[in-house]
Amino acid sequence: MAKAKTPRTTNASNPVLTMPEAGSVSLVRKTSPGNGSSADLEAKIRERAYQLYQERGSTPGFENEDWLRAEREVLARQNHQQTA
Repeated sequence: MAKAKTPRTTNASNPVLTMPEAGSVSLVRKTSPGNGSSADLEAKIRERAYQLYQERGSTPGFENEDWLRAEREVLARQNHQQTA
């Protein structure tokens, strides 16, 4: 039987998002409050992940990679805007 993965630890300066479970409506956000709505953040990540999918020629099979890359890009952009 497969061993369950242990969650990563995080701190306030390194926010981590988790992918929603199938059928889940909201994104779990592990960061300090006041950084914008989690629904807005999820929408931005979802939009960027779709752009990455299209850039690859709409080839299926890379959903997780697209999501994680989009998440990194959106969070980096958000952190840059907050520090500027």
